[in-house]
Amino acid sequence: MSTMKVCVLFRPLNSKELSEFGDAVSVQGINSESFIVKDEKEQEFDFTFDRVFYQGSEQADIYEFLALPIVQGALDAINGTIITYGQTGAGKTYSMEGPSIVDCESKKKGLLRRVVDGLFEAITNSEKPSKYTIKLSMVEIYMEKVRDLFDLSKDNIQIKESKVHGIVLNGATEVAISNSAEALQSLSSGIANRAVGETQMNMSSSRSHCLYIFTVHQDLTKDKSRTKFGKLILVDLAGSEKVEKTGAEGKILEEAKTINQSLTALGKVINAMTSSTPGKPTHIPYRDSKLTRILQDALGGCSQTALLCCCSPSPSNSSESLSTLRFGARAKHVKASVHVSCKEDLDNTKDATVYTYVDESRERILAKLRERMTDDDVLLLEKLFVLEGIFFDPNSIDEIDAAYEDVTSRTISSLHKAVEELSTGVEKMKMENVALKASLKVSEEFYQHQLERRSLCFIL
Repeated sequence: MSTMKVCVLFRPLNSKELSEFGDAVSVQGINSESFIVKDEKEQEFDFTFDRVFYQGSEQADIYEFLALPIVQGALDAINGTIITYGQTGAGKTYSMEGPSIVDCESKKKGLLRRVVDGLFEAITNSEKPSKYTIKLSMVEIYMEKVRDLFDLSKDNIQIKESKVHGIVLNGATEVAISNSAEALQSLSSGIANRAVGETQMNMSSSRSHCLYIFTVHQDLTKDKSRTKFGKLILVDLAGSEKVEKTGAEGKILEEAKTINQSLTALGKVINAMTSSTPGKPTHIPYRDSKLTRILQDALGGCSQTALLCCCSPSPSNSSESLSTLRFGARAKHVKASVHVSCKEDLDNTKDATVYTYVDESRERILAKLRERMTDDDVLLLEKLFVLEGIFFDPNSIDEIDAAYEDVTSRTISSLHKAVEELSTGVEKMKMENVALKASLKVSEEFYQHQLERRSLCFIL
């Protein structure tokens, strides 16, 4: 078992911070792994991570420490995920893309371009008798919908789960890339379609979470019946925001609320994963947001995962930086148990038994529709339901398993909610019982007092 690799990057001060606070910073470096941060009240907090990149750090150093081992793992069929996290304007997108994905000097290249170059360089230098194929997908999570950035007509992609491939974005465009130039051209067109907007914190603020997904297929020449594959995902998260700082309003405000809700869901998942008691299973709320659902493999332990926490060193952003650092410190305790992904060639499974499953409720719905519509219309509608995830394909074992897990998860969530409501009800009844007893006691005392008065009057 290993833990998530967590690093911290303190970007240089920007012009607004320099004009307001000069060159003052709230960070005091101790070494390459530890530092001290002061909050707005000058209280000091110590932090230690796998690596700290201070102002002036090279992009190449971040790639070599954080991403290079994950790139090498993807070629060995080990899934990997690299996530940038932090407040808006903290340097996440710059760290991921650099000043430009296509045209920028070598020294300033971001993680994304270095990963592309690293993948093809590793394949070129590989001595393994294998044939590699790389496919690229690019999506964004905008207002809780998964949008295909290579095909904007696909604006509500469904999230599925497969025993072989894990979490899958059903129908997302996959572009085959054979060299770095092709990959950068595709990435450039996808980035141009990403949702951005201007706030007081950032001239071009990301209004969505963006995922770059590289799938590396390795055909083993010695054993043609097997294929190894590694999935490498880079995640540029939208930044958390404080409305009073960003000046968000209207559409930008609604985007900010959705971003903050999904980041809160991510925090709840991390908290649930690191707060479990040994021997006592804990419900992990992956399905609370599209972001956590897609990152289920990365957070759930079957992927090499690295987190880059991007922070501002300015005293004006100390509270946001502390929030980011506390999230990173928590994530550092997430355990992972990675494994090689491999599947048998489908041509060799033709004789395998095909299992079918009939969903009775589905058949009842379709029967009702047939009473009012033609068979062709019902068939078309059924296909649409399958594509939209309303029905699942009855001939797909993976879909059946995913549906079963979905029902199980929802049942567990419902049980948790029922237990919480029951506990709340019990506490409420206890309080009402105490209040009732107190009221009865007052009534008894009043009644006793009245009896004593009447007895006294009778005597007199």
